[in-house]
Amino acid sequence: MTAPTRRTVLIGSLAAALPLAGCGTATNLGFRTPTSAGLNEEFTRGFVMDDELIAKVKVGMDVQTVLTTLGTPSTTSTVGNRTFYYISQTVRRRFQFQDFTVVDQRVLVIYFNKGFKVERIANYGLQDGVIFDFISRTTPTGGEEQSFLRNLFRGVTKFTPFGT
Repeated sequence: MTAPTRRTVLIGSLAAALPLAGCGTATNLGFRTPTSAGLNEEFTRGFVMDDELIAKVKVGMDVQTVLTTLGTPSTTSTVGNRTFYYISQTVRRRFQFQDFTVVDQRVLVIYFNKGFKVERIANYGLQDGVIFDFISRTTPTGGEEQSFLRNLFRGVTKFTPFGT
């Protein structure tokens, strides 16, 4: 039997150490690594609701100040661009291979008047299956905006990209 050469020892030690190279944690990279089983993952999509920032938006503010405070909206109204929608959604899945289920969804709506000053603020979400404004503590009544919000809440939770 021949004695192992320096080259074979080096290649053998590299081959043994290579599978262990990816076993560290990635907390300093800015993201959370999934668990080995991928259990109970929860994600927040879209605008992150921050009550302190929302409290800074007051009636009478101009558009530029709102954009500086809250950032770019998720979407705007199609007619006149006088309404900003900031959409936030919390989703969860029990196992990594399952589809996401919506746990919570909020829509912060900033209404502007014709002079592009804040007219009113609403923070819509789902409470007991009904769209609810958490600022004025009311449910919105019929109208064009109601159908948009209703479609937004229904459409996102029943998303089927390949049909049924």
